[in-house]
Amino acid sequence: MQIIHHGAVNGVTGSCHQLDINKQSSILIDCGLFQGAETAGKTTADQLRIEFDLSHITALIVTHCHIDHVGRIPYLLAAGFNGPIYATKATAALLPLVIEDALKVGVTRNQRLIRLYLKRLQQLIKPVDYEQWFSLEVNNCDSGFQQAKARFNVAGHILGSAYVEIELSDTRTKKDSHTVVFSGDLGASNTPLLPSPKSPYRADTLVIESTYGDKNHHNREHRSDSLRQVIERSVIDNGIVLIPAFSVGRTQELLYELEQIIFSQQHNDMWQSIEIIIDSPMAANFTEQYIKYKDLWDTEAKAVLAQQRHPLDFSQLYTIDSHQDHLAVINYLASRQKPAVVIAASGMCTGGRIVNYLQRFLPEPTADILFVGYQAKGTTGRDIQEYGPTGGYVYIEGEKIDIKAGIHTISGYSAHADQQDLINFVKGIEHKPKHIRIVHGDTEAKQALADQFRQLLPNTEIVIGTS
Repeated sequence: MQIIHHGAVNGVTGSCHQLDINKQSSILIDCGLFQGAETAGKTTADQLRIEFDLSHITALIVTHCHIDHVGRIPYLLAAGFNGPIYATKATAALLPLVIEDALKVGVTRNQRLIRLYLKRLQQLIKPVDYEQWFSLEVNNCDSGFQQAKARFNVAGHILGSAYVEIELSDTRTKKDSHTVVFSGDLGASNTPLLPSPKSPYRADTLVIESTYGDKNHHNREHRSDSLRQVIERSVIDNGIVLIPAFSVGRTQELLYELEQIIFSQQHNDMWQSIEIIIDSPMAANFTEQYIKYKDLWDTEAKAVLAQQRHPLDFSQLYTIDSHQDHLAVINYLASRQKPAVVIAASGMCTGGRIVNYLQRFLPEPTADILFVGYQAKGTTGRDIQEYGPTGGYVYIEGEKIDIKAGIHTISGYSAHADQQDLINFVKGIEHKPKHIRIVHGDTEAKQALADQFRQLLPNTEIVIGTS
């Protein structure tokens, strides 16, 4: 058994890990798109090309449907992959929506080609319930493991997200079975809507993310109060607040907490009149799926529903669909004197409708940009974060734009586990790992987490994954 990384080792994007069960059988865990600084010096074709051998890949396991974990799937299919794609039922429902958008943005607008890709994808997807073991195909080989099974467990990152346990065994010998756990992206504890992840009983080898391996978030009460305060200060001049957010996960969490604030501020005229605008058809589609799969919500969110409240569909919420309406909303907001909150993708400002908003409102002193998620190195979002507070500038689509808008960051809104969450995940494993491999993080984050794990488990081999 060995693990080969095809992404998410020099940063946080392009997640794709290959588990070699024996010399004739391998499986992939995720197949994501590279973004930000990790695309530097590479052509689009280089970023998307599947350069590893697929001849022994028998299956793809998808932990969740963020683009940095699934964005290269169309290229995997084009390269000849023809095996099953295992995902939780909610992820299986969301995945075609994500892939369709990725095809339109990065590959083709040809509807016939898109339909063919999606048809093939649907044929390969195998939805699986959480905590249900499923068998993986293993080709016969004289050495290595001969059987493999896997199951998904709640990761709490976005709807349908999972970490995956893979149990390798060989009935021909007395060799002990070996359990490999791939964390995917673990959710932060005590976040709205979704349950927090629970540690597996056993992990002989653990491949774990480290996005916030060197940081701890503000607690939820602090972040919700910060959200309220930032918006109240920002709209006092009747300006708008722009929130770049991923269409799946972050947007729904924001809606949940904005509804909570509006409900708690029933006698505050500003909060009762402010418009919450979702300018993302994809986010609207994902929100429908969140509502459809409300049985996966946590106890608190279900209690809100029981009060006849609708945390993802309330009266002050407006959704923008067509591109024409999107452009009209920008002109409308620029010409009026009334506050509004606009949530739009992409979350790192690398594309999508948020770009048009930034081009129009970054130079406006009455506008405010609120970052609620990780901004990878080399992305427009990171540049705005770094240069905006000092009155700098940023280039968007080749245009130099002076930043006069207010720039704010609330770190506690990350959907990723922080350092303490990651440590607690390992602490909770009853049968501790003999080997931990750290991936999906910047250099400093991976090193800081490795140092923590070495203190916690001095007899465990701790390595930082490399490609």
